Amino acid sequence: MRSFVAWRTLAHERGRSVLAVLGIFIAVHLIFMQLGFYNSVPRGGMLIYDALAFDVILVSGEYVFQGQSREFPRRRLLQAMAHPDVARAAPLYQNAGVWTDAEGRRRREIFVMGFNVDEPVFNVPAIEAQRDKLRILDTVLIDEATRPEFGPQTPGRRAEIDGRTVEIAGTYRLGTGFVALGVVIASDLTFVRIFKGRSVESLAMGLLTLKPGADAERVAAELGRILPRDVRVLSRAQLGEHEVGHWMTRTSTGLVWGFGLVISFVVGAAILFQTLATQVRRHLPAYATLKAMGYTDRYLGGIVVLQAVMMAVLAFLPAFALSLFVYRVTRENTLLPIFMTEVRVAGVLAVTIVMSVVSALFALRNLRKADPVDLF
Repeated sequence: MRSFVAWRTLAHERGRSVLAVLGIFIAVHLIFMQLGFYNSVPRGGMLIYDALAFDVILVSGEYVFQGQSREFPRRRLLQAMAHPDVARAAPLYQNAGVWTDAEGRRRREIFVMGFNVDEPVFNVPAIEAQRDKLRILDTVLIDEATRPEFGPQTPGRRAEIDGRTVEIAGTYRLGTGFVALGVVIASDLTFVRIFKGRSVESLAMGLLTLKPGADAERVAAELGRILPRDVRVLSRAQLGEHEVGHWMTRTSTGLVWGFGLVISFVVGAAILFQTLATQVRRHLPAYATLKAMGYTDRYLGGIVVLQAVMMAVLAFLPAFALSLFVYRVTRENTLLPIFMTEVRVAGVLAVTIVMSVVSALFALRNLRKADPVDLF
C-alpha cells in the first residue's frame, strides 16, 4: 500500500513532480560528469605514456609531469643498459615549440617529441607504419587530435616550428593529453634541427625494455640506487602513481572536480528536500487522516522515503543515458579517456538513493505536524 500511496501522491501533483525530477536529473547528470572528468584527468596525464613501449623509465631528477620533464645526460641511458635485466634502451626527446602557420601566420604552442626511428618506441600502428617517412629530415607526423587552429593536417603542408620549416608527412591518432593543444612527432635528428639549443646527448626520457621474467619494480629500485641523482627511475606502475598524485593533489584539478561533486550532491539533496517538504505540508490533512486510522509516523515516513526514491530513480535513468552520450562526444572530439564503468554507474545510483533518503529524513519533520485532532 505504501508504494501505491507514494506513487499516487506524485501523480496527483504531476507538474511539481516533473519539475522536481528534472532538478534531480540535472544534479545526477552533473555527478556523472564530475566523476567522469575527475577520473579522466590522471588517465589524460598517462595518455601518451600508455602508447610508449617501456617497462622502466628514466626521467630527470627535476621531473614534474610530461609537459615539464626537464633533461638529463644520455650517458645515464648507457649506464642503465649495463644492468643484466635490461634488454633495450631507447631515448625520447621532448620540447614545446612555437608553430607558425605558413598561410595565416598564426602562432600556437605545440609539443614536439623526437625519437630514434630505428627503435620501436610507440605502440601505435599508424606511427609504426610511417617511421620511414620520418627518416627524411624536417618531416613530422601530426596527431589528429591537434586543434583546428593549427590549420589543415594535409600531408605535404608546410609550417614552421621555432623558425624551422617542417613538412607534415602524415597523421596518427593518439591524443594530446595535457601537454599542449597540438602534438607532432619527429625523428631525433629533425628534433635537434628544430630546437637548436638541444642535442641528442640531452634526453627527456629513457625507455627501458626488460628481459622476459624480469621484475620491473626490483630493476627500478636497483637502478635508482646505482645511477646518479640527476635521474629518477620509475616502473610503469610508479609513473602512474606519480601522475595521479600530480594531477589530483599538486594541481587544482582534484580540488575543482571534487568540490563540483559535493556541490552536485548538495543541489540534488536540496531540490529533493524542498519538493518533499512542500508535498508533506500540502498533504498534512491526508496524513492526519491516516494517523487517525491507526497508521504510525514510521509507516507514513516510509511513504515519504518511497516518494524520494521513486523521483531519484526516475531522474537517474535519463541522466545516465545523457551522460553516456556526453562521454562519447567528449571522447571522440578531445580523445580524453572518459569512459562509463559499471562501478561508476553503481556508485552514482547508490549516491542518488542515499541523497533521496537523506532528503526524505529531513522532510519528515513536517510529517510530525500531522495531528488527527486538527481534523475536528
